[in-house]
Amino acid sequence: MSEEITTQRMPEQFSDILLVLDKEKKKIQAVKSIDDNGNMETVDPTKKNQNHFMRVDKHGDFFSNFFSNFFSQLKNPSNFSFFKVPAPLAVEKAQEMQLQINNPTPEGEKVMKDQELKPELSLDKKQENQDNMETTQTTPETSEYRYKPEQIDWETMNNLGLSKEKLEKMNLLDPLLKGYKTNELVPVSLNLGTAVTRMDARLSLQPNDDGQIVVAIHGIRKEPNLNFEFFGHKFNQDDKDNLLNTGNMGRVVNLTNPKTGETIPSIISVDRLTNELVALKTDFIKIPDEIKGVNLMKPKSKL
Repeated sequence: MSEEITTQRMPEQFSDILLVLDKEKKKIQAVKSIDDNGNMETVDPTKKNQNHFMRVDKHGDFFSNFFSNFFSQLKNPSNFSFFKVPAPLAVEKAQEMQLQINNPTPEGEKVMKDQELKPELSLDKKQENQDNMETTQTTPETSEYRYKPEQIDWETMNNLGLSKEKLEKMNLLDPLLKGYKTNELVPVSLNLGTAVTRMDARLSLQPNDDGQIVVAIHGIRKEPNLNFEFFGHKFNQDDKDNLLNTGNMGRVVNLTNPKTGETIPSIISVDRLTNELVALKTDFIKIPDEIKGVNLMKPKSKL
């Protein structure tokens, strides 16, 4: 299911507006929505159209995740630049930005940069491929539990439309507590106050920097992001071709844990449900000693 955005009313002082610059047309517009095909709907940023502006809660904890998923579903995202401005000043700011585009000045450029949203930096100020190493690294099957139900912030989960009872009924709570991603897409609703976004995503649990257990939302991407480094690995053309054509890079590379600096030999692949890049430590890959009576560990005799 593609992301669906529903506009709701909210006091202007508590909300922001998404403005977008079409780089080809050199025109500032206000974002209205995004359709099922990844085409963005916009309106002229005038007072007459204010009720059609897509609003986001300026204090919303989920804004970064929301914008990352919004951007990942957008068709031809490189054609646009996005800006977040206070709702009461949206029309005025849009006019100022349009003047800057028509007649650029260093001062105006700085103002626009300060308000520009960078999707690759929208989560924890890191590049899009610099996800939490613990979440990205796939773990082998185990019967041990990594987390306890009482460690989960159930209030946040309920806000996503995911109660404990619902997860148990869907047989998803157990794998989450073991440290896995859900093995299927889960309908998630993010209520941002002025906008509700609904999407299908895989979920996982991970500790944040304070040691608290939080839910990670792995939204569907249009394609894997191969233009940024992935834990220190820069993709060459063969890597990109293999990942796009087969879903697996086909070779072992050394990845760097950004928190510890540890070098981890891993295999990179593409999540078939979300198009997210994932890594598997080679330590977790077990090659059997024998297949159909052939001892793979026995040294070959010299000819």
